[in-house]
Amino acid sequence: MAQERFEELVETFEFLDDWEDRYRHVIEMGKAFPALDEALKVPATKVDGCASQVWLHPRIEGGLFDFAGESDAMIVRGLIAVLHDLYAGLPVAEVPRVDAGAELGRLGLDEHLSSQRSNGLRAMVKRIQQVAARAAA
Repeated sequence: MAQERFEELVETFEFLDDWEDRYRHVIEMGKAFPALDEALKVPATKVDGCASQVWLHPRIEGGLFDFAGESDAMIVRGLIAVLHDLYAGLPVAEVPRVDAGAELGRLGLDEHLSSQRSNGLRAMVKRIQQVAARAAA
């Protein structure tokens, strides 16, 4: 079950006429996403498998999952914001059960991202789900 913020994003994407508008929207989401503290850009938070530099810093408070993140590529920073809409606020035990491929497919991302960006997106999802699974255990 996707978060309400993600459902709103799906509705926004349905409203936007073409992929160029959707792409711009993802970039705008990235611009609006809070920057990651420089002290958190360390090897432990770096995501391998991404063409650009990506850092994800998970936080679990009160049993709910959240994370901060950043990338040096604006579209990837937007994808981090999309993932934040998908996962942030979920009970940590539910995070690994989210079918990210199906949910992101509702946005049409799988059809319009380069193979490198798709691989990076999968690497980010894998990291998020692994961290949540370890925390829930």
